[in-house]
Formats: sequence, structure tokens, C-alpha cells
Amino acid sequence: MSTHATSPVSPRHHDEIVVPRGPLIAITLLLILSVLSVAAVRLSGLEIREADAPAVKVRALRFEDRPDGAVAVLDAGSGRVIDQLYGEQGFVRGVMRGLARERKRRGVDSGPAFELIARADGRLTLSDPATGQRIDLESFGPNAREFARLLDAPTQDPAPKAGAGLPTRP
Repeated sequence: MSTHATSPVSPRHHDEIVVPRGPLIAITLLLILSVLSVAAVRLSGLEIREADAPAVKVRALRFEDRPDGAVAVLDAGSGRVIDQLYGEQGFVRGVMRGLARERKRRGVDSGPAFELIARADGRLTLSDPATGQRIDLESFGPNAREFARLLDAPTQDPAPKAGAGLPTRP
């Protein structure tokens, strides 16, 4: 007599997973509906955003190129210099280059001043009323501090005008 150990699953027996047809069709239709809904919203241009917190401080800013290659940051209300950006000074100059490029593309040269907005929830927004563009600066982490310091920066002495400081003849 032979003693063969029998396994609980014989080699001829295959386990099959049977999924009922009704739920499989329902899941497929739900996935297709989800993809089509997302595509419809994206293609419609509808922007779904969280409402902005109220503004607690707004400062209107202008940016001017200087002959020495620096960019002067001006308080738009007083026309006084807030800061000078030299060299690359990365983040602020990069953001402003992008916004200036968009203004140029739309044929808006200087246009209204940019608005730097501090919100009640701690967020910081740079808005361009000329193009409708806005940049939520908190998305850039610690780089947002470069703009935040411009909110409360005191104005410096106005930049000398061409010919200013030259002695005049009596």
C-alpha cells in the first residue's frame, strides 16, 4: 500500500476569483464618470479655490530698473525707495521678472502698482491688477519672507534725480 500524502489543493484544482458582473460594471462606470467630471471642470476653466482670508495689510509696490543693474523697490504711494535688489537676489527678482514678462506679453508696460497683501490667516499674496495674476507666496516656503519684509520696510531717502546734488551757479 502506498502512502501518498494528499495536499488539500490538488494540482488539477485552480482557485478562481469570480467577481459578480453587476458590481464590476458599476465600479467601471463610476470610474469613467469620475474621470469625465474632473476633465469637464479642468477644461471649463472653472477655478475652485478656497476663499481668501481678509486682508490685514496691503502695500502697493513698484519696481524700477536702475543704471547700476539693481532693481529699486518703491512704495507706490510715496514713490520712496523701500529696498534695492542687487545681482540675482533670487526669489523676489525671479517672481517680478515673471510678472513683468506677463505684462509685456499683454501690452501693459508699467500699469498699476503691484499689491502685496498680508491676510488674517498669515498668508501672503502678490497681486498684479494689470493682468489679474496673483501669486500665493506661502507656496514657496521660507522664500516668502523676502516679500514679507517689504510689507513693513521703512522707506529710504528718495533716490537722487539726474543732476541732483550738483552745485548750482549763483
